Parts: sequence; C-alpha cells; structure tokens
Amino acid sequence: MAPESVSFRISRNAEDLAHTVHALSQRLVKLEQRLAGLELQLDRRLDSDPQEIASLANVERLVLDCRALLEMQEDPDDQSAPLAAAA
Repeated sequence: MAPESVSFRISRNAEDLAHTVHALSQRLVKLEQRLAGLELQLDRRLDSDPQEIASLANVERLVLDCRALLEMQEDPDDQSAPLAAAA
C-alpha cells in the first residue's frame, strides 16, 4: 500500500468522524433546548395561578362547611337519618 493511500484513508476517516461529531453535537444542542422548554413548562405548571389556588381553597372550605352542616343535621335518635343519607 502506498503511503499516499493510507494518508488519504486516515484523512477521509478523520473528516467523517468530524462530521459525525458535529452532527451529534447539533443533536445534543437541540435536545438541551427541548429539555429546557419542558422544564419551563413543568415550572409553570407547578407555579399555579394564585387566584386558582384561592378558588380551590374556597371550594375546599365550602365542602368542609357542607359536611359539618350535614353532620349537625344528623340526629342520633332519628331513625330516618340513615335513609336520608342513602338518598
């Protein structure tokens, strides 16, 4: 084999390797950007709207008040209480 032929093959393989490394690094950059976007979306979901949180707290308070009222209305001596609760 001639030294020029070996040198050409080494150069060609190095060039192919350089293209592969470049393509991989471009893909890595795109994946990092995509990951950053997904993390941003996740952060936005975790940082809920304060008004929405307040609304949910009000709903929870109303549910607890309703349960308390239902418990107060149940009379242990009243035999129709289980029937009313089942209806």
